Amino acid sequence: MKTFVARVERVFPWLLLLPVILPVVIWGGLIYPYLVPKTLLFYALSLVSAAAFILLVAYDRPFFWGRLARKGSWIPAALLVLAYAASYYGIDFYRSFWSLFIRGDGLLMLTCAVADFYFILLSADRRFFDRLLRSVAAVGSLVAVYGIIEWLGGGGRIGGLLGNAAFFAGYLGIAFFATLAAAGTLTRGWRRAAYLGAALQVLAVILTATRGTMLALLVALIVTLIHFATRAGGQERLWSARILVALVILGGAFFAFRAELAKVPFQPVARIASAGVNDPDVASRLFIWKHMVTEIGKSPWLGVGAEHVDVLYNRFYDPTLIREEWFDRAHNAFLDYAAQYGIGGLLLYMALILSFFTAAVRYARRNERRTAGLFALLAITYAVQNFFVFDTISSFWLLLALLASFSAVAFEEVPREALDAPSWMRMAAWPVAAMLLVLVVPASVSPALAAYDLAQAYKYQIIDVGKENWYLSHGVALQTYGDVEYGYEAYDMYVNNQMPRLAGQARVDAYQSALAILTADFNRYEYDGRTALYLAQVLSLAPEGVAVDRDLLSRALERAIRLSPKRSQAWYILANLSISNANNYPPRSAERVSGYAAARDLLSRYIALVPALSAPHYVLAQLFFASGDTEHAALEAAKGKASYVSDLETARRAATYYENVLDLPDAAFFLAEIVKLDPTNTAAASDLAKIQDYERSKK
Repeated sequence: MKTFVARVERVFPWLLLLPVILPVVIWGGLIYPYLVPKTLLFYALSLVSAAAFILLVAYDRPFFWGRLARKGSWIPAALLVLAYAASYYGIDFYRSFWSLFIRGDGLLMLTCAVADFYFILLSADRRFFDRLLRSVAAVGSLVAVYGIIEWLGGGGRIGGLLGNAAFFAGYLGIAFFATLAAAGTLTRGWRRAAYLGAALQVLAVILTATRGTMLALLVALIVTLIHFATRAGGQERLWSARILVALVILGGAFFAFRAELAKVPFQPVARIASAGVNDPDVASRLFIWKHMVTEIGKSPWLGVGAEHVDVLYNRFYDPTLIREEWFDRAHNAFLDYAAQYGIGGLLLYMALILSFFTAAVRYARRNERRTAGLFALLAITYAVQNFFVFDTISSFWLLLALLASFSAVAFEEVPREALDAPSWMRMAAWPVAAMLLVLVVPASVSPALAAYDLAQAYKYQIIDVGKENWYLSHGVALQTYGDVEYGYEAYDMYVNNQMPRLAGQARVDAYQSALAILTADFNRYEYDGRTALYLAQVLSLAPEGVAVDRDLLSRALERAIRLSPKRSQAWYILANLSISNANNYPPRSAERVSGYAAARDLLSRYIALVPALSAPHYVLAQLFFASGDTEHAALEAAKGKASYVSDLETARRAATYYENVLDLPDAAFFLAEIVKLDPTNTAAASDLAKIQDYERSKK
């Protein structure tokens, strides 16, 4: 036993370093191949680390227990306890704990990250700190090189090995300062390599065109220059002042020529130049932040629990002001913490960031000002960029690991001590450690299999529906937290791919499979408006001859509208149901007239909710036209055209209406919009060409 524990002791520091590799972990065999493998591997590594730590403590291996006496060391634990309390009293603890495949940001992730923080805090010394910095420098540089190669191959915004430009930039925004800190621990040749790696990381951040991280690095640069211009002497002070003046001049020139720069075919420049309240992304974020603050005010003390920001988002979603259909974050980490865990969660999160400055003061007093300054800048950069985005496990674990090791070395005068554990603790340590290892199965192995099954279902959705259904059934039977996403993806496969491309029994089988998964989710997650809407849409697109549960459809539509009243799809389905029921009666019959009137009333009620949305005006115009009321049809179409902004779905509706009423100039305008937004639409291109030929022949 002692020999085994001695081996565990030698391996333990390296085990704590292993999550450094998370940014390079991807697997194309999984659904969401960039983030899912990272989170599942992180859970496994954290559970193994916890098992090793318990054995080492039970066998009297020394740790820096005295570091826990410092009040600031308890901030992560306090945040974790508050997160559990908020989630227990929140919307749904199960979802709060497990999160989703695509996010992996629930209580389980927070628990593992905080546990790793304390493992590192209690065991890290200067050697571990240097190894961590060097490992981050190597991995961060590799990730940056990959991203740059990706940009050279295709241009545009790059997501690198994190699959998303903002996540990629956010990770590099932290890794950059760790790389600079690592350079100070290296010999001359390796130091140059580290500085080159840091430069590549900044270049990769620029190529992501992520304005939040670029702004954060600019703020860090300005803080550095102000520091040297006011506190340094000689040439450092002079050059810092000159660079500050140059930045002011360049900034002024940039704003003076913003309109021209916004047209530059280089996204980093164009996106910065286009930033402003009129920019669609910026306007959308401001709208979300404003309403998120209002929602936070409704439950300010405990929030709604982890992973339920989407419930708040759905309440105020407005298609005329928000570009993204579904959100589960406010795109502001500070608001996310306040929404999920209340004001206390926000304050603890801010205190976590401020902890870097507390440790930096200790470094500065020991005359390690370079390291102190770099980590203070890291905290500033992290705070600024997370005002515009949110963490993934790659960035959040790195933040906590750096904070733990940075703080550990800052207070390294505390000696190592053993607990002198009693014999019963040694006996109990083994089954506890074994239990933690067994937990790897539900935390990592089963979700990995479920994610694999979902990816395979996508693979066979058209070519072999039987296999697709088998993989979906097998994945659901694993009873993981992936059931919600199984519903989302089953909806996507059926509505967007299988319904228009399959026929006969294959389509029926695909429908029944999607319906079963979504119905189970609908009955389990009563707060999830997305599941309710998806279920209603699948039911409304049942294959011909398949009986539809009208009561289930009615309940799904009611819930979808109640949880997210401004989403159009549920209102359209209700109107279509009324029309289809009316069409069962003879023309001009009282039943048909009544059904059409009910549909018009539904659409009018929805238009009253979102009067600036163009599409429902065209739906209502088409309905008026079908009822023979051409005057009101023209009035609604005029309102739709007046509020139109470039949008493919609206353009299709408008073009159909104008072709039906033989308004060829307006039909040509919207057909041109369709061709611009969807160049593969040959039917629209053909109709547009015919109208253009006809108009030329008239002249």
